[in-house]
Amino acid sequence: MSSRDTANVLWFNELHREDVNLVGGKSSSLGEMTSSMDVPVPYGFATTARAYRYFMHQTKLNDKVNALLESIKDYENSDELHTTCQQIRDLIISATMPKDLANDIKQAYAELAKKMGQDDPFVAIRSSATAEDLPNASFAGQQESYLNIKGAADVVNRVQQCYSSLFTDRATYYRHKQHFPHEKVALSAAVQMMVFSKASGIMFSVNVANGDASKIVIDAIYGLGEYIVLGKVTPDHFVIDKQSMKIVEKNIIKQPIELMRIPNGGTKEQAVPTELQEQPVLTDNQVIELAGYAKEIERHYGCYMDMEYALDTNTNRLWIVQARPETVWSRRNKEKKTNNAPSDDSDVTADNAEVAVRGLPASPGVASGVVHVIDNPKDIDQFKQGEILVTLMTSPDWVPAMKKAAAIITNNGGMTCHAAIISREMQIPCIVGTRSKNVAATDVLKTGDVVTVDAKNGVVYRGKVESMFKQSAPVNTANGQVVAAETFAPTATGVMMNLGDPDLADRYASLPADGIGLMREEFLWTSYIHEHPLYLIEKGESEKAVNMLAEGIAKVTRAMAPRPVVLRLSDFKSSEYRKLKGGEKYEPHESADLLGWRGASRYYDPKYIAAFKLELAAVKKVRNEFGLKNLNVMIPFVRTVAEAQKVTTIMHNEGLVRNADFKVYMMAEIPANIILADQFNQFIDGYSIGSNDLTMLILGCDRNNDTVASLFDERNLAVKRAIHHLIATAHKDGKTVSICGQAPSEYPDFTNFLIQSGIDYVSVNPDMVKETKRNVAHFEQRIMLDKATGRGLQDQTDYDW
Repeated sequence: MSSRDTANVLWFNELHREDVNLVGGKSSSLGEMTSSMDVPVPYGFATTARAYRYFMHQTKLNDKVNALLESIKDYENSDELHTTCQQIRDLIISATMPKDLANDIKQAYAELAKKMGQDDPFVAIRSSATAEDLPNASFAGQQESYLNIKGAADVVNRVQQCYSSLFTDRATYYRHKQHFPHEKVALSAAVQMMVFSKASGIMFSVNVANGDASKIVIDAIYGLGEYIVLGKVTPDHFVIDKQSMKIVEKNIIKQPIELMRIPNGGTKEQAVPTELQEQPVLTDNQVIELAGYAKEIERHYGCYMDMEYALDTNTNRLWIVQARPETVWSRRNKEKKTNNAPSDDSDVTADNAEVAVRGLPASPGVASGVVHVIDNPKDIDQFKQGEILVTLMTSPDWVPAMKKAAAIITNNGGMTCHAAIISREMQIPCIVGTRSKNVAATDVLKTGDVVTVDAKNGVVYRGKVESMFKQSAPVNTANGQVVAAETFAPTATGVMMNLGDPDLADRYASLPADGIGLMREEFLWTSYIHEHPLYLIEKGESEKAVNMLAEGIAKVTRAMAPRPVVLRLSDFKSSEYRKLKGGEKYEPHESADLLGWRGASRYYDPKYIAAFKLELAAVKKVRNEFGLKNLNVMIPFVRTVAEAQKVTTIMHNEGLVRNADFKVYMMAEIPANIILADQFNQFIDGYSIGSNDLTMLILGCDRNNDTVASLFDERNLAVKRAIHHLIATAHKDGKTVSICGQAPSEYPDFTNFLIQSGIDYVSVNPDMVKETKRNVAHFEQRIMLDKATGRGLQDQTDYDW
């Protein structure tokens, strides 16, 4: 047996990640980062698992602890569990630590002081548990940590308190449920230099809300990090793209309080200075610096990582104080199923569903059940299996109740608070921080209410919304084997999908599309609503139209989230509107309705504007009430710049304002859209080329007339020159261009022309998504190869006019 196996204390630079059996997961990880990586870690040492076992043996506590554990009749009884665990912890804390072990810890602390050049330095002492013969069982987050500790005697005392924390209610309950023998578990205490945190937080190298491995998420609060885990403060939330290392999402939350160290030891809660409460806790540069450490730690470990950091008050330096493998998204392969089934009289359809409250989507999934509001931890025993837990915040002692919950909703907390982390661990849908969305869950939800929790999007609905529980299609198998997944090269040119029927959204959501480039609103009117909008208004049923539109739109946006969805607002011709119930009264008879009262010309017309506002109300409902911010809109058939201005003004006045999260696009299908693109640019965010109408109107060729069908060809040079000009003109003002007509599906060479011209997206029908994705990748690779060699084929066509 080596000296390392018999040592009571080991220094961080003596430890590596494979030493979990010696010092547990937390201490071995701190050692790995210190000894093998270039990330800033406060220095220190760890007591060993051998030291813990020596303590328990010498104090003759093992038999007493085992006898108390065997006396527990029902681990689900919170009172019984708490009373027994408290007795065990009291026994451990009141025992006298063996003198030789205490001296080893005191000597290590003295050596740390000498190495750091300080007398009696402040240290943090963090528990690190492991299991004998089960080195991968590190029981992350179940034991205590102590901050701002000073003096050798206090360090020894806190190490002993760490030993007792092996028997918190939560840790004991967890080991029992996981069938880990208690005598096989041991504890290491990591003793490291204290960072005098003016800010701190948690970060993950995967987006824990949705499993997106291309993102890093960072939560930040003022002061010490305990208030994140406790959920007392809702943190600032940052999402960083790993590849570009740019911040792609930033949510700054008002933070009124912080936990701060007291100069002579201990901690206290205090108010954050007023001028800082609504300011970002971290600068953008600090966020990017942390993301760099997260990326490096993930690369080194080869798996998703869960890390803690602190920003030092004196030096303004960032430190990594903990890192451990993230467990949930590494192993998740299916959504949690809920056993709860509310009574039938609580069922509601999606179009009638009322939003009760919104929050941060901490653990994805959908669940429905009966609300049980718990304001006081003493009431936990009243919580029943399958209920929806609604509370201010959770703490480790709540885990037995949380395990019974169909879903969890809290007033406070961020994406890395206790409720968020544990619910992801247990695969329970969870929404946290509802107060940060202006309404506290405990103020609007009452015990006995039936609700549906859409934790993917952070929305709680009243009643059971049955349509949210439809099963996805099973995985394809062949001869009992799962069929290997197809792979598609990433493309700079987005490949979007056209979609009409919302009921197909779930089926097609798994296609490698970058979003929905064209969702036709007309389908909702003909397949779901069947009645003319003005007829519904006349009958006093405006709300019916809004709700049914919103339901259909939400089916698609929810299935595709977080990928963008572009809804094309209504573009019926008068003859098509007339076929809707009640339409005859409101629609003119036009001999050439393809060129008549359609698209934008309806929206501002006094005869139709009330109907247009129904569409806008549905869009607002999906975005604001359902929380589906991936929905954008597109205006069809805009003949003049004045029309673009009128329509966008109406939208603005109805509360749909263009911003970074809400885009307004315009169909480019009329020659005027191309010729005056420099003027249209000021009112929109981009264009989608409707190549069918554009070709018809450039060539003067009715696309519905068989007589001249042979002349209709999107590849005509006049059409190509128009598209080429539009892309160049749009890009000058930072506007995007896509195409949603049939041409890219039918003619691969046309797709090549579009990519050569710099188009941003192509949008094709579902059956062509995979083929187009491969074609686009091929053409992009060809462009890069031709550029590198200078020997590619040259297109002799002049596309400029």
